[in-house]
Amino acid sequence: MNEQKLIVGSSEWLALPSLNVPAIKARVDSGAKTSSLHAFNIHSFTRDGENWVNFDVHPIQKNRKTVVRCEAKTIDKRVIKSSNGEREKRYVIRTTLELAGETFSIEVTLTNRDTMGYRMLLGREAMQGRMLVDPSEELCHGELNSEEIIKLYGISEPKHKGLNIGILASNPNLYSNQRIIEAGEQRGHNIHFVNIKHCYLKMDAESPAVLLRGGHSLNMLDAVIPRIRPSVTFYGCALTRHFESIGKYSLNSSDSISRSRDKLFSMQLMLKHGLDIPTSGFAHSPMDTNDLIEMVGGAPLIVKLLEGSQGRGVVLAETKKAAESVINAFKALNANLLVQEFVKEADGKDLRCFVIDGKVVASIERSAAAGEFRANIHQGGQANIVKITPQERALAIKSAKAFGLQVAGVDIIRSRKGPLLLEVNSSPGLEGIETATGKDIAGLMIRAIEKKLGWQPAPADKDQH
Repeated sequence: MNEQKLIVGSSEWLALPSLNVPAIKARVDSGAKTSSLHAFNIHSFTRDGENWVNFDVHPIQKNRKTVVRCEAKTIDKRVIKSSNGEREKRYVIRTTLELAGETFSIEVTLTNRDTMGYRMLLGREAMQGRMLVDPSEELCHGELNSEEIIKLYGISEPKHKGLNIGILASNPNLYSNQRIIEAGEQRGHNIHFVNIKHCYLKMDAESPAVLLRGGHSLNMLDAVIPRIRPSVTFYGCALTRHFESIGKYSLNSSDSISRSRDKLFSMQLMLKHGLDIPTSGFAHSPMDTNDLIEMVGGAPLIVKLLEGSQGRGVVLAETKKAAESVINAFKALNANLLVQEFVKEADGKDLRCFVIDGKVVASIERSAAAGEFRANIHQGGQANIVKITPQERALAIKSAKAFGLQVAGVDIIRSRKGPLLLEVNSSPGLEGIETATGKDIAGLMIRAIEKKLGWQPAPADKDQH
């Protein structure tokens, strides 16, 4: 009787012809009751009064570029306990399986297996009465090489199609966004500008999704680059978080962006990680104004609105009387503010260190326009290449790491006490630093995504880059 059963190894190449999947490498696991197939962009619908589902499959492991669109009738929705102990409600379909010239009808659950070793798992229900497993062997019924896979899936030029990368932003015409689009396309990727305000979220146990106005799913993206303006921080972070929840890589995580946008929390985080900052004060009551001023060494001093950005809401108070007036005026408006020491020796200059993937890739010195002070560098200031010290480099790297940012613009001033950290920006602009240094910062951001996702250009593409 055993002679009539197929002998299979711990993994086998098989086909799912009714799903138009001519080849998929499956892990054979008699310890798992149910078979499962990697699926994403899962959407249910009704056809002739019956429940159906359509979905996308990446049939080839470590290959996000080859996609097969499938549809099948659903026979059930079940709670399945995965190998890591988590429970998940999945659609169940019935499909045909071809292996070693034989065809079987099996039940398969649909789930995202991107992080698993195989795109499909063949469980014991599918094997029962049909197969015997020899765990010491694998690929008992043959291996497929890359040329055979290309032929089966009809993969054509471009031979090395790139990643699908979304830029989460508000204005496609900004220099930074244009440069990222340009850099990504030059490296062979498909770059999608995604207007944050035009997105909405589907929160559902079976088929969560990010949708663009008009109902277009963005679940096909491999990675996103958040470029969130301060006015949409809350929704932008919620959108980024949802992409992360459906398994998409974000160049800067939603948590790291949130940390950088809360000025008070960010300064407390800096202190927690032993990062040197200018002496600063924060209080709720106007009755504490005088103590705040004395705390930071008296006038002149800087007053910063916690909600401000890019130099807005930052005031230099040159006398104690002016400081009292500004602080009390802001307090009367129920505005939260910081009071910070004025570092005179900085002479209206700061350093912008651009950190990508734990390395300072470029640095510039920014000078405020004549008659202005450092906070107004963003409006009309000048930028020049500067050589930073090892101490300044270490401070920039440590700062980005403390916030959990893969890409950061770290602002530092030089003082008699040494370099002081002013701010860590999660969406740093590219124009000033690329213009001053001539470096392809946008391209380095794209390369950081490639590194994280394990993507490499084909040999012919490498020659072009």
